[in-house]
Amino acid sequence: MANTAQARKRARQAVARNKHNASIRSMLRTAIKRVRQAVEAGDKTAANEVFRKATSIIDRVADKNIIHKNKAARHKSRLSSAVKALA
Repeated sequence: MANTAQARKRARQAVARNKHNASIRSMLRTAIKRVRQAVEAGDKTAANEVFRKATSIIDRVADKNIIHKNKAARHKSRLSSAVKALA
């Protein structure tokens, strides 16, 4: 357990930050799943629309350093190639 006031505050901040980051990470995973579901359904227009929204979410999460920029690029690349394969 934290002994100093500073350490106690840091522990409180870490809990709050963890909860906030977890919700953002969940939003990211949901966006990726929606694109994959649209691709599996074979709906090209829906897949393009959901992919556009997912790209925005992926970029936002990477800008906040919740995921690494390379991981964001990898997700976008794989989703993009899956959407393009529907043609």
